[in-house]
Amino acid sequence: MNIYMSPPIEIVTTKNYAEKQASVPPLNERILSSLTHRSVAAHPWHDLEIGPEAPVIFNCVVEIGKGSKVKYELDKTTGLIKVDRILYSSVVYPHNYGFIPRTLCEDNDPIDVLVIMQVVEIGKGSKVKYELDKTTGLIKVDRILYSSVVYPHNYGFIPRTLCEDNDPIDVLVIMQEPVIPGCFLRAKAIGLMPMIDQGEKDDKIIAVCADDPEYRHYNDIKELPPHRLAEIRRFFEDYKKNENKEVAVNDFLPATAAYEAVQHSMDLYADYVMETLRR
Repeated sequence: MNIYMSPPIEIVTTKNYAEKQASVPPLNERILSSLTHRSVAAHPWHDLEIGPEAPVIFNCVVEIGKGSKVKYELDKTTGLIKVDRILYSSVVYPHNYGFIPRTLCEDNDPIDVLVIMQVVEIGKGSKVKYELDKTTGLIKVDRILYSSVVYPHNYGFIPRTLCEDNDPIDVLVIMQEPVIPGCFLRAKAIGLMPMIDQGEKDDKIIAVCADDPEYRHYNDIKELPPHRLAEIRRFFEDYKKNENKEVAVNDFLPATAAYEAVQHSMDLYADYVMETLRR
């Protein structure tokens, strides 16, 4: 016959209860202890390497995917992609759009890049504007585009770059497929789209995905079909109109201008960000 013994009943006294409570750290201390052992997520702007072949071929963070009507952005504090807004006009991003890591422009943002395929904030075809949250490093929804347009291509930023607006440089990446926000990819700069957003410089790097067999052979923006450039221009001219915001797009510049912009934002990042981190 099997005999099952119940565990002894512990008699709780005021003394041993106090001893047990003393051995258990306060809740806030337990939380802090846990946090000190938690791995920290990489920040797409600062921690992602730009790549050994920069400024010709570089990693870039996609904020907005091709075909998206959502304007996503990198949140500088968290490192996450956040939704900035939904485009107000009936346009979408013609190619993937984002920024080049470890670059810095005069607007204190990383240099923008349009990839025809970096960290991606907004996927192609999206009407949701995502942005990187700089505090948490997560991708957040900034807004839904106000216009009936979607991002024509994947859109994001280039890590470890900095522009004058204190953001990494934006990049629009042209490629065959939309990608999920927050991913990173290899992009090749083929041109620069000078843009003024509400009176402030907000240039975009136009790039292609370096690992997309359909687009990786492009080396300069002049090789793209004229209609492709027209749809990119039209998207950026229209996507904020229903927000009563003015955007001016100037003539596209060649790949050499993009290289210079990326290199400049890399230098700004090194000068302003890295020096601050060393202090």
